[in-house]
Amino acid sequence: MTSIPLVDGPALRPLARRTFAVRSALLLAAAAAAVAFFLVSRSPNTRTIVPLAAGANTVVVIDLSASINYDAYTRIGATLASLAHGGGRFGLVLFSDGAYEALPPGTPAKDLEPFVRYFRPVRPPGPGAQPVLPANPWQSTFSGGTRIAAGLQLARGLALAGGGRAQVVLLSDLDDSEPDRGGLAAVLLGYKRDRVPLHVEGLDPSPTDVAYFQRLLGTGVAIGAAPRPGDVRPHSRTPFPWPLAGLVLAGAAALAAGQLWGPKLEWGR
Repeated sequence: MTSIPLVDGPALRPLARRTFAVRSALLLAAAAAAVAFFLVSRSPNTRTIVPLAAGANTVVVIDLSASINYDAYTRIGATLASLAHGGGRFGLVLFSDGAYEALPPGTPAKDLEPFVRYFRPVRPPGPGAQPVLPANPWQSTFSGGTRIAAGLQLARGLALAGGGRAQVVLLSDLDDSEPDRGGLAAVLLGYKRDRVPLHVEGLDPSPTDVAYFQRLLGTGVAIGAAPRPGDVRPHSRTPFPWPLAGLVLAGAAALAAGQLWGPKLEWGR
């Protein structure tokens, strides 16, 4: 027996209809929260320092010439930290007069982290001491003149050798040496020919150098500013998904309210 016969059962029909309406509304609310959860999770609020294509062979090129100042070094460190914590895979090229491959393409992003310490100021012991950059392996023999063409040419070859899509990110103050200008123009023409996207992150470049690069790269290519320490510009880093958490709580609340409303009322003649 699943119901209790009542003589005045018809008088309870309005209450039964109200219970059915409340249960239906709660069910629809739970279903709507589930659908919204699915839609929001497909487009997370991800911020990037540069528009990097997912799955591409990305090579980061860093200018370590003598013209790179203290502030530029700290911004290089902030960029590397963002990339290291954001996941993905990268190659790394360092250049000054010459260029060398520090990390091969396809290296996990976490392997960029050991390089960050060379661009992160430390405070020496003692009162009144100002933060300084730690000694790095390049300062005595590598930080001379600036040949951006050398760094970009090596990076393009590494990115293309990996197969698939290739892209290069340049971090530089764009203060190229005068003898290198002709070679740089030839290298950038090679980027256009091979259709290798080049993203330029400027380290406080002068307006003259920015204008020169924009002439070479085309007016459609923007030269962004590399992040400063503390800037919230992580690569492929999604903040805490508050909308998703809210939708989950809304769905759970709807289901809980349905259960707490009470057992289903049934009767028969």
